[in-house]
Amino acid sequence: MTTPKTGTLWGVGLGPGDPELMTVKAARVIGEADVIAYHSARHRRSIARSVAEPYLREGQLEEALVYPVTTETTDHPGGYEGAIADFYELSAKRLAEHLDAGRDVVLLCEGDPFFYGSYMYMHERLADRYRAQVIPGVTSVSAASAVLGRPLVQRDEVLTLLPGTLPAPELARRLADTDAAAVLKLGRTFGSVRDALAESGKLEDAFYVERATWGTQRVEPFTDVDPESVPYFSLAVVPSPAYAARTAGTATATATGTGTVDACGEVVVVGLGPAGPQWLTPEAEEALSAAEHLVGYGPYLAKVPQRAGQRRHASGNRVEAERAAEALDLAAQGARVAVVSSGDPGVFAMASAVLEQAESDEQRWSGVNVRVLPGLTAAQAAASRVGAPLGHDYCVLSLSDRLKPWEIIERRLDAAGTADLVVALYNPASRSRTTQLAAARDVLLRHRAPETPVVIARDVGGPEESVRVERLGSFDVSEVDMRCLLIIGSTRTRVREQEDGTAVVWTPRSY
Repeated sequence: MTTPKTGTLWGVGLGPGDPELMTVKAARVIGEADVIAYHSARHRRSIARSVAEPYLREGQLEEALVYPVTTETTDHPGGYEGAIADFYELSAKRLAEHLDAGRDVVLLCEGDPFFYGSYMYMHERLADRYRAQVIPGVTSVSAASAVLGRPLVQRDEVLTLLPGTLPAPELARRLADTDAAAVLKLGRTFGSVRDALAESGKLEDAFYVERATWGTQRVEPFTDVDPESVPYFSLAVVPSPAYAARTAGTATATATGTGTVDACGEVVVVGLGPAGPQWLTPEAEEALSAAEHLVGYGPYLAKVPQRAGQRRHASGNRVEAERAAEALDLAAQGARVAVVSSGDPGVFAMASAVLEQAESDEQRWSGVNVRVLPGLTAAQAAASRVGAPLGHDYCVLSLSDRLKPWEIIERRLDAAGTADLVVALYNPASRSRTTQLAAARDVLLRHRAPETPVVIARDVGGPEESVRVERLGSFDVSEVDMRCLLIIGSTRTRVREQEDGTAVVWTPRSY
């Protein structure tokens, strides 16, 4: 007795909407299939079927998989998730009946079947029992880039694809930490996506693309879009910032009639202070307002108010050299560039990185001037919360051994302990550096009593601010992370409790 031959399940990507953007293979498989399946809403009109219609043939069976609910309403006892899970199970059974009968089934999917596509729910239910093949399709993101006429990414740039259904703070964080992005599933999420783009500093660089490649396609700057007019089949695109900067420079040169940029611009490295606009100096604020380009770590850029006409170039927190080079390149084209830095840019921050890069290739960046504008340091902000622990001689050390070996750090700690200096410790710990702080404490305990006061300040000026006074011999190093700064007193540092219960820490100015 032979086992009956079962059919093949095909997940066929139709592309973004233009039937001519479907692959040759997709068109052939659709025309050869016994069964054409597609999802639709209750009105039974299927966008997928309308795209594939030119390639259908007479006599094919059709399976309309009609969604029973919307995301707003359902009477199902399991809520929306329960109703949709039941729907997928029922749909899989209907397709399995055709496959068991030996019929090849094509499940149509707009875009690409494995890119936010409904096909994947059938694949995970059927692929272990039947032969299943997927034909990729052009995604809406690729189509949006094409109709914009702008590259998504180039060279080493990073592209991030995001669903608009993420919470706005999470969207903003991820947008700030990438070069280019596409945010899908707009519709009702448009407002929160707009807020996230604004918070990340990318709103002015974003475009709105609706129904890319359709006859009714719509392309606009994201800031010009009426939220009430946005359907589900739309997305936000933040294309390649390098391309935008380069073409902006070309446009400026062409407008002057020279074809080249005659004069170099300037790089101003700006200290934002430890947190929020209340820490920003008027001089720094003026420089930020005057800049044509803002360059920096994404979360720091997000703290700077958006200004019309400015372009933002966000990057991750471990690419200081690349960030500095990008700023110098922009200035070499004649632009006014501000590099933003938390705290003071000259204290373990971007000023040194920019100056180091400028010196590394003086011919490339010949004529580019670099200025540094100071900012309130994290050490000063933390000290102010408890009094005046930095009231006498002190030193500032970073415990990060990413740019210098631990042996040097330990030698400097020992020297500071011998000199009886108050010590401000930056970068005390991280997920990958968990032993340095305990080792630093051991070094200082050679010179200080266990009762020496230690100020542990976290997120000073931010929403999660906490400042406490502990003792050198007993504080818990496991409670310290990268967002903390420590101030360790000298033998002269004093602690006094005030009537309201708060502790005041100060180091006398005289011996």
